[in-house]
Amino acid sequence: MSMSENLDFKKMLLIAANSDLPVLITGESGTGKEIAARKLHALGKRKRGAFVAVNCGAISAGIAESLFCGHVRGAFTGADTEQIGFVRAANGGTLFLDEVAELPPETQKTLLRTLQEKSVMPVGSQKELKVDFRLICATHRDLPSLIKNGLFRQDLYFRLATLPIKIPPLRERNDLRSIAKSLWHELEPLTEHNFSILQSYSWPGNVRQLKNVLERYALFRKHGYDLETLLRAEFEQCNFILKESSPPRYIPQYKPDTDKINKEIKNCNGNKSCAAKKLGISRSSLYYKLGKPL
Repeated sequence: MSMSENLDFKKMLLIAANSDLPVLITGESGTGKEIAARKLHALGKRKRGAFVAVNCGAISAGIAESLFCGHVRGAFTGADTEQIGFVRAANGGTLFLDEVAELPPETQKTLLRTLQEKSVMPVGSQKELKVDFRLICATHRDLPSLIKNGLFRQDLYFRLATLPIKIPPLRERNDLRSIAKSLWHELEPLTEHNFSILQSYSWPGNVRQLKNVLERYALFRKHGYDLETLLRAEFEQCNFILKESSPPRYIPQYKPDTDKINKEIKNCNGNKSCAAKKLGISRSSLYYKLGKPL
């Protein structure tokens, strides 16, 4: 088990914010990796600098070096003006590379050199320019597997993963109630029945999916639609994603009593995640049934 799995990710974010070391944030899609990156920046000593977010999946190999390192005027056809590039734009601040696993191989090499030398050489220039930025990367993919298959540089990985932080999926967290409250901007509070329904769902799309459902509910409840109806429709629409074995699913019909839950926790030696899995409910639902604070 990695350090990021042993420590609470919220505490790790606070610790990492006081450092200038590179951070690699991992987790399923929709868990809030960019939100975590922005929090790191906002709490850190570079908060007055720029936060430059880059979607690595949208970068083609042919223009990657120019986008990262910039270029001088006349460096190539169409280079009518000088461009500073992502790295220099983040100078004094934070460079956030989202979906870093999608970087083309040549760009991986360029990024590694930039990190090693702490400088960039714009396309068409012979002069190295010093840079000073904090690097935060994120991905939902398994980088060690990509390294094994020759799709990601091992030396770059160890540069990026100085401080690895794994954000758990929503189904494994016990703070769904507080997340839902923070996402809900209506004047009327969510009811206990609403929370019970929300906590019965495993949320394969994580926080992003929860946000989408609550925004939909805020709109449609004025027209007579209840939250349970919207959740059933949500599950039907995303069911094609959940065809693998043991998929997360909406399970309002199964409500184990407290005695059964406590017995399963005892069988799992106090491991609530294990108990929830064996009972077929989410961890947050287990906490809710026990009346524990979320």
